[in-house]
Amino acid sequence: MLTSAIAIILVLGGLIFFHELGHFAVARLFGMGVKAFSLGFGPKLGGFTRNRTNYKLSAIPLGGYVQLAGEQGDEEEDFPDNQLFSKRPAWQRLCVVAAGPIFNFLLAFLIYWVLALSQGQGIVLPTVGGVLPDSPAHSAGFQKNDLIQSIDGAPITSWSEMVETIRDSEGKTLAVAIDRNSEKLTLKVTPLVNTFKNLFGESVTVPMVGINQGGKIIFKPVDGLGIKIALYQTWTMSKIVVKGFVSIIERLIPMEQIGGPIMLAQMVHQSAQSGLFDLLGIVALISVNLAIINLLPIPVLDGGHIVYFVLEMIFRRPISDKWKAAATRVGVLILLALMSLAIFNDVRRLLS
Repeated sequence: MLTSAIAIILVLGGLIFFHELGHFAVARLFGMGVKAFSLGFGPKLGGFTRNRTNYKLSAIPLGGYVQLAGEQGDEEEDFPDNQLFSKRPAWQRLCVVAAGPIFNFLLAFLIYWVLALSQGQGIVLPTVGGVLPDSPAHSAGFQKNDLIQSIDGAPITSWSEMVETIRDSEGKTLAVAIDRNSEKLTLKVTPLVNTFKNLFGESVTVPMVGINQGGKIIFKPVDGLGIKIALYQTWTMSKIVVKGFVSIIERLIPMEQIGGPIMLAQMVHQSAQSGLFDLLGIVALISVNLAIINLLPIPVLDGGHIVYFVLEMIFRRPISDKWKAAATRVGVLILLALMSLAIFNDVRRLLS
């Protein structure tokens, strides 16, 4: 339990800290003044000052923050005007704000890269985890733990390859070669065209035979440096997260499935119990989520500020403080509503 608690603090705090590191690094790159860079929140436990930046360790280890000089448009006694955030061109301010989410994408990529190099490329084997009653697979004689080796003579090496082959069959009868306890068998099965709801609540019509995934995974060494696999994995997870948000808006995914900090803590806890590789995988997924959430065009998030700067570059003048204040109030209300809903769902799940 202690290990999981430490993992939760390190994961959630580290993700937010890495996000803030992006803001800090790009601000420094442009020569902007940074008043404070804190690891943690709340009362200061210790630290030092260098080049007018107060680096400190704070009491609450759930993130961090960067305080830029002139961030609120005020004059600063310790920093010249050319180092103030508010005095810089809109494109530079946009880069500083966007750097936080970009660093979260970068962290996810680095984790997937490490996993690819250390584990290899994970391949889900086409093993039968279960057979649905009254299904074509049940009628054909499939059994649990059967390993599918080929379909109509075409070799099958992964579960995804098997799924694609069955879907491309358009419902015609297939000859499936299997390995059952080292015995080679060939079964004839005719897929049933069925409609089901996918992860995002969408109705999908595909040929199905009625078997569940066995969950057996093998890892094969990656070719080259593994960068391509890491990029692909980061891009794939980003598309899944974005599609999930869109499905929630379209009400394809019920609002009751939205989770908050308690769900995140549970995910980290379960992954920590399963081992380092599983923990790193969930960290990468949460990092992608954090990046995309921060890019939402809500005024108090990074995405909202990016919208301000884009509009400023288009119209060649800053957005008025009046409109910013009104938009900020709306943004705060939206975030409070979403956070309240997420925490309510978390508590409801715990009680049920």
